[in-house]
Amino acid sequence: MAPLVCAPRGTAGYHRAERMAAAVPRISNEHHFGRVRAMRRRTATMLRSGGLLSDPRLSSLAPVLRRALIGIVLSSAVLNVLLLAGSIYMMLVYDFVLPGRSLPTLFGLLMMVIAAYVFQGMLDALRGHVLVHLASNVDAALELKAHDLAVTLARLNPARDSGQPVRDVDQVRQFLGGSGPTALVDLPWVFFFVGILFLLHPWLGATVLAGAIVLITLTVATEWISNSATAQLVRLNRDRQQAIETSQRHAETLYAMGMEGQMGARWRAANGAYRQAQVRLGGKSSVLVTSGRIFRIFLQSVVLTVGALLVLSGKASGGVIFASSILSARALAPIELAIANWRGFVGARQSWQRLGDVMAFGGEARAVQPLPPPGSTLSVEALTLVLPGASEPTVRHVSFVAYAGEAIAIMGPSGAGKSTLLRGIAGTLPPLAGEVRLDGATMTQWPRDLLGREIGFLPQNVELLPGTVAQNIARFDPAASVDTIIAAAQQAGVDEMIQQLPDGYNTDVGTDGRRLSGGQRQRIALARALHGDPFLILLDEPNANLDPVGEAALVEAVGAATARGAVVIVVAHRPSILAAIDHVLLMKEGRAVAYGPKRTNLSQVSMDAQSA
Repeated sequence: MAPLVCAPRGTAGYHRAERMAAAVPRISNEHHFGRVRAMRRRTATMLRSGGLLSDPRLSSLAPVLRRALIGIVLSSAVLNVLLLAGSIYMMLVYDFVLPGRSLPTLFGLLMMVIAAYVFQGMLDALRGHVLVHLASNVDAALELKAHDLAVTLARLNPARDSGQPVRDVDQVRQFLGGSGPTALVDLPWVFFFVGILFLLHPWLGATVLAGAIVLITLTVATEWISNSATAQLVRLNRDRQQAIETSQRHAETLYAMGMEGQMGARWRAANGAYRQAQVRLGGKSSVLVTSGRIFRIFLQSVVLTVGALLVLSGKASGGVIFASSILSARALAPIELAIANWRGFVGARQSWQRLGDVMAFGGEARAVQPLPPPGSTLSVEALTLVLPGASEPTVRHVSFVAYAGEAIAIMGPSGAGKSTLLRGIAGTLPPLAGEVRLDGATMTQWPRDLLGREIGFLPQNVELLPGTVAQNIARFDPAASVDTIIAAAQQAGVDEMIQQLPDGYNTDVGTDGRRLSGGQRQRIALARALHGDPFLILLDEPNANLDPVGEAALVEAVGAATARGAVVIVVAHRPSILAAIDHVLLMKEGRAVAYGPKRTNLSQVSMDAQSA
């Protein structure tokens, strides 16, 4: 059976919806489920740690990173050259000053090496300053994107850890502001110092080169161990965070039903798995870091031994022994530092990759220019919706048209897809197929911040944001006036109730509005949905927690909204709301099975529901 087209016959909206509905039967189930599988694959790609994708929102950081990298590389080059000063000074003292007993030469060399050390300290401090500011700039550039991504992930897939993008930005900032980048930039200079040692004598260069190969092997082993272990730590940390957040969010229910012990056991298991993985990774990393440090110290003794043999055989001077010892320590120091920072480097790299993947997946099309505010029609065209993690659509091919000044009630049994349909109309759930249009334009053609002002949304689970009653009604818009806030409260019939609160409109509602009762939260959320006189008002069971006085205020608010030309769509189970309703849309098993004016067709709607 073709999907029901719920629009007045002969209108443009009807013909467009009819064309969409006619095309629906030709779309096979395999096509739909292929779309579902494709969306799930994209979600998996979004959340995994894969290769860094070329997303413009990350590549926009390239100029900042490039300038900082050029400065760090140049300062590192000068620093590493200046590091030769100590070894050259020692070699000259032993080879020239001591045999000649020349105090002027000694003090002259001392002044030069002091100048070299001063410049070295200044450049090192400058390089650290650049790294700190680079980390701060990257964090500033990504902080809002990370917040938006966290909110988007929470909306599209509530079952997953939506806070990961914020933690990824923190991981990247901490690495960039530490000693890790310095170690990576200094790594190529290992071969410069090895080359200097070859100039002193090939045996010295060969000895340090062999030691460098051993330390590089330890670095590769650190990479191999840290890569998979760090990714596992991220997953386990996500599990433990979800466990504790679940217990916190449902603390009252857990206490009342004696479930705290069971949830505590889940938290203990998740935290124990994370702790054990952290201990394993820390133990392995500690062994590698210690091995690298001990081997470098041992290698310095080997270099001294080789230098002593060269001196005894007359192939090198005494100063070469000390100079080679300093140069070998400097040559191997970047490798040792890299091993110590490799875990942070791997974590930052995986965080950067995840940010690239999420941004490449989660980018929504931005409107080039805003359209005029909608004020005429809402058209739902063959809308098909699937819940995150589900394999089958919850809403299938629903089409209808609503005009300014109309109120529609969506009714049907539990699990019929009413709330899901409302989420799809609001745009919080992306469609698998079909479209939602306002005044003929798709909702994506408006910038979301502008379109959001024209939508009033009251979800099924009402949660106010931490702040005052006035801030919640005003949607936390700092430009909202007192008059518009009070007007919205009066439209919702909640002004008198708010004034009876301890601090009136300045009353702090607490986390999720828990300082208020369920009915108070629902009525304040209704005022929030009405604030600014939006064109499209979507209410999901708005009378679920209301007393008769609240229900009467709700009916009056819906009537006032339609009288000024708004489109109101209400998901309802209780019939009291029907006093303000013009049309009824009946849902069953995710499909629209009947639609008609309330005044003449409500009884026929009920009969269709029973026979469907």
